[in-house]
Amino acid sequence: MTPETRTTAAILIITVGTIAFGGLSLLMQLVRRIPGYLDNPVRRALWTAGHAHAGVLVLFALVALLYLDQSDYGDAMLTLVRVLFVAAPILMPLGFFLSVVRPTDTKPNKLIYLVPLGGASLTAGTLLLGIGLL
Repeated sequence: MTPETRTTAAILIITVGTIAFGGLSLLMQLVRRIPGYLDNPVRRALWTAGHAHAGVLVLFALVALLYLDQSDYGDAMLTLVRVLFVAAPILMPLGFFLSVVRPTDTKPNKLIYLVPLGGASLTAGTLLLGIGLL
């Protein structure tokens, strides 16, 4: 594994602690019956989706990084694919969380568009990695 890929993996692994903290935060809102979360189904659904996507996408990115250095790509393309894999678990959850920040929000704001942007990043990263491995 190249030093650049190892550094990217280390950063992703460190974020797992923040995801765990986010899960604890969501659990505490349920247990303490915090207004604006439990009684707001849109906010609850989007925050749950944000938390789930963060965890799954970080794990997926870590697995993908194991294969990245086995591709035939040069340094610039390797950097691009690394960035695409790191961007997805940042953009998608941010879109879910920030689109309903206020407890009174009953519909997502325009920041929800970060979700498909993260999806595009994930799609591009996986497509490029797959092609590079062929």
